[in-house]
Amino acid sequence: MTAPMTEPTIRHGLPPVTAGTIQVWSDLLCPFAYVGLLRLRRARKRLGLDVRLEHRAFPLELFNGPHPRRGTDSEAVGLGRIEPEAGFRLWTAPEDTYPNTVLLATEAVAAASTQGSAAAEELDLALRRAFWTRSLPIAHRQVILDVASEVSAVRIDVPALAGELDSGRHRVTVMHDFAVAQTDAIAGSPTFRLPDGTAHTNPGIAVHWAGPWAAGFPVVDADDPAVYDHLLERARG
Repeated sequence: MTAPMTEPTIRHGLPPVTAGTIQVWSDLLCPFAYVGLLRLRRARKRLGLDVRLEHRAFPLELFNGPHPRRGTDSEAVGLGRIEPEAGFRLWTAPEDTYPNTVLLATEAVAAASTQGSAAAEELDLALRRAFWTRSLPIAHRQVILDVASEVSAVRIDVPALAGELDSGRHRVTVMHDFAVAQTDAIAGSPTFRLPDGTAHTNPGIAVHWAGPWAAGFPVVDADDPAVYDHLLERARG
């Protein structure tokens, strides 16, 4: 579901990244993005750095079609070994509730940003955890709002979020991000962009596939969580 690790590159014509910010381009069902965000947040807390995250959409379903369960299950098997804190679980809910699309949930994260970057950041992570650890169908409107109501790190105004989501105005934001991603400016999910203009795709992890995608599983060849310390220091600088 993600591009392999690439060397940092400088891109032009992208949304600017303000000082003290890391711009995160990702898909909600991308397990590599979930691992990366957990590591980034953990490093930020340990280092005590005031660096905010700005979430942008890299909607894999618009590139590849509906999310297949066999793909997410196989990737969770491979990544659970290197990041136990992620709590990866195979999908355990009824098959017909599996979220083959997460566009509405992606819009919800964009909608939450109207309440501040912290609200968007916490809702983004809560939706990922809801899917990966609880097998919740985060494609469903009420599930999205229920997950938002459970967020404890910040207070999310759920009725206001519902109103923003129901307005439909955030679909254009997601589609704009998709248009940017289609230009080859963003190499894959997750990609972390820094204020200096560099982009880092799937930093610290290199994998290859054993068997065909979605039938085999990813084998981790290199894993360096410390890379997030450097990204945070550079974003703060």
